[in-house]
Amino acid sequence: MENEELEKEVIENAEKVEETVIENADNSEIKIADDVVSVIAGIAASEVPGVFGMSGGFAGGISEVFSGKKNLSKGIKVEVGNKEAKVDVNIIVEYGIRIPDVAFEIQNRVKKAVETMTGLKVLEVNVHVQGVHTDSADLEAKKADAVENTDSNK
Repeated sequence: MENEELEKEVIENAEKVEETVIENADNSEIKIADDVVSVIAGIAASEVPGVFGMSGGFAGGISEVFSGKKNLSKGIKVEVGNKEAKVDVNIIVEYGIRIPDVAFEIQNRVKKAVETMTGLKVLEVNVHVQGVHTDSADLEAKKADAVENTDSNK
């Protein structure tokens, strides 16, 4: 009985997955799920120097906590057509980094990765900077430790 319910749930979830179908010359098909494009774009963007992290919002953070797995498509939104894709990337940058340079590098890497791995033409990669990570929290902790160490040495 449990197996039948599980199988039904898997089928229902599979029906919800959006995918792109690429037809070859011999009429065979290759199906690429939209989530696959999101993961490719997410990995490419997160590897750019100056990117502190991806900004995925509240729901993305909660799903990571409960699943225990890193959401590789966090902060990525894709619109995939028959042979093209549009990608939105939401990031948090490191303080002191030149933001236009980081954004340009993200656009190049995401476009190259998606086009190379999927064969889709990337029409646009929009980069949205959602925040800046500063080391102020780290500095506060170091100052507190230094004060404690000074006090304990007296």
